[in-house]
Amino acid sequence: MDNIFETKEYKKSRKAYIIQCTVEYFVSCLVADAFLAKLLTHLGFSDALTGVISSFVSLAFMFQLLSVFLVKKMRNTKRTVIFFDSLSQVFFMSIYLVPFIDVPREIKTLLVISAIFLAYIFKYLVIGVYFKWANSFVEPTKRATYSAKKEMISLITGIVFTLFVGYAMDKFDEMGNVEGSFVFLSVVLLILNISNFVSLVLIARDKTDDEPKEETASLRMVAKNTLKNKNFVNVIILGIIWDVGRYTTIGFLGTFKTNDLLMTVGLVQVINMVANLARFFLSIPFGKFSDKTSFATGIKVALIIVAVGFGFNMFTTPDTWWCIVVYTLCMSIGMAGLNQNMFNISYSYVPKEYVVQAMAIKNSIGGILGFGVTLLSSRFMEFIQARGNIVFGVHIYGQQILSGVSFIILLGGAVFVHKVIEKQKVMIQ
Repeated sequence: MDNIFETKEYKKSRKAYIIQCTVEYFVSCLVADAFLAKLLTHLGFSDALTGVISSFVSLAFMFQLLSVFLVKKMRNTKRTVIFFDSLSQVFFMSIYLVPFIDVPREIKTLLVISAIFLAYIFKYLVIGVYFKWANSFVEPTKRATYSAKKEMISLITGIVFTLFVGYAMDKFDEMGNVEGSFVFLSVVLLILNISNFVSLVLIARDKTDDEPKEETASLRMVAKNTLKNKNFVNVIILGIIWDVGRYTTIGFLGTFKTNDLLMTVGLVQVINMVANLARFFLSIPFGKFSDKTSFATGIKVALIIVAVGFGFNMFTTPDTWWCIVVYTLCMSIGMAGLNQNMFNISYSYVPKEYVVQAMAIKNSIGGILGFGVTLLSSRFMEFIQARGNIVFGVHIYGQQILSGVSFIILLGGAVFVHKVIEKQKVMIQ
């Protein structure tokens, strides 16, 4: 019998999936870190508020719970994903147009917050559905390796892309035309939105749309295969540890780089380029390692690497700015083992019919708690900055203390994987 994964339709879909992920990666780069921090600083946002907004992605995970009901009603996966994902991209593009709207600053603040929040809501409403649909064209025993190759393409092209955009942003700054850079970003995002739409269209329709969904979408059956599944509950705990650990700090690092460490957008992108190159070369080895061992083992190793990065970040000051370079390197390398493995691990403990719902539940719980810890961190940042960054007579940045908290949490997560999740029986499907 011929291998269906080697048919023309499946190969074409896998290529389109790679293109879409690459384009989406470009978009994610332009609505985060130094790029977003530049816009929010221009609009007069405080560091604390910038950190909260940067972490909206975690709160938006909550809306993945709606996909549990969406799966039951959905009759055409492809159309549903294209509609909501395209809507998300439009809202992302709109945030860089807000500076040109002639309304009071308070209204601009509300518009930016609303646009970012809605963009993430629509994106994460269908992300689980999209992941299962696009991943259905990938052979199960090669998912980690394929994911690694997909990431490598995004990373290597992303390096060139972000360097170009970062260089253009700095040129606009040199000319004293900050708002011109926002026009430039809006045009780039429009081109990316069109490319994203086309790549989604090129993926074949979901074959499971023809299957009956009554039993699959039953809330009782969903609960039985997720929240009453002890192995998967441990995966939920792992997701909570990862989300709380990273969102304690990362939302506040964009302004830390540009405002406190006085880095230019171009320099930030050069550092990101070096880090992404390291991730590029380690993606395939990480993928093969995870396929050979397990998704859990890959996650454990990655958590240790990321924890080390936050450990270095504890010592980052304008005089020791290189520490944040080490952090960026460790975070990027760690993501080679975390990004796709955190998606794929649901396949190890949940029947494939419930993977969408399982990912929605896991990401929603972790996301809500991740956003909650960001709010606490923002209050802490305000407290530290109100005292001139002086703690017990010592000058220290809030980001340094928060990095220490992240270090402890993520190291604990690696221990949890080693002691609990790695010992669970894995499903091959």
